[in-house]
Amino acid sequence: MLNLWIEAMRLRTLPVSVAGVLAGIACAIMGGSFSLVPAVLCLLFAVLAQIASNFGNEYYDYANGLDRKGREGFRRAVTEGDISPRAMKIATFATLALAACVGCTMLLFGGWWLLPVGILIALFALAYSAGPYPLSHHGLGDVAVVVFFGIVPVTLTCYLQEGGWQGLSLSLPVSLAVGLLAANVLIVNNYRDAEDDKAVGKRTTVVIFGRKVMGRCYLLSGFVAMAVMFPVWMNLSVFSLVVPLLFLLLHVRTWKKIISSRGAALNPLLGATAKNLLLFTLMLLACSLMRFFF
Repeated sequence: MLNLWIEAMRLRTLPVSVAGVLAGIACAIMGGSFSLVPAVLCLLFAVLAQIASNFGNEYYDYANGLDRKGREGFRRAVTEGDISPRAMKIATFATLALAACVGCTMLLFGGWWLLPVGILIALFALAYSAGPYPLSHHGLGDVAVVVFFGIVPVTLTCYLQEGGWQGLSLSLPVSLAVGLLAANVLIVNNYRDAEDDKAVGKRTTVVIFGRKVMGRCYLLSGFVAMAVMFPVWMNLSVFSLVVPLLFLLLHVRTWKKIISSRGAALNPLLGATAKNLLLFTLMLLACSLMRFFF
């Protein structure tokens, strides 16, 4: 039973939430303001919020009749009858409650204004798949990912460590880059599920614009992400330029495999896209540490 819950967490996608926090930590280090406790709290909150969103996506897609047995994507435990809908719903709100508890401790570092931000994040975790206008069903999932997996975690992680917005000139371009690369993970997911989604009326960007267009968007996002970080590369040493070059090599290689793959063959490429993002943020973190110490 435990392995079913682990699979429902969609571990291959969790690097997306981790990456945003690591990027925010890198920005704080560049500003000379690293603080361990708020950094760890941000990481825990981000992972719990994404797990809650993944659980909610599984439950609400089942409840709305948008999943079918034997789908090409990762096994859906509720749809396949492995986990009851009630248990998944309880797990969704329980995980969200844990994230809220962690979020409350973050108020000690950032002030009460973070409370409405936390509420907004919790609503997004549910609104992605639930509510009267689920974002993922109307071509808005990609925009939501840029905001809630890029801009919000990167800038707030940096803010909580610095105690202010003095590092925004660095954290904002980094957050946009991370958001674009995180949205690519969703593109691969929707690229794989295009036929299933179209059949049940789920209008993702891939359903709306087609595989060819969104395949090109995937490729373009990687180059735009590296370009918007120009002020960050200039703030680091010239050796940091190896980061965008290495990332783009991996990015283009993954893209070539994606556009020539279909169905379940895209599952490992979804994981590869998430790993590319995580590797990028780890390299950025390493560059920030080098600048700080040397």
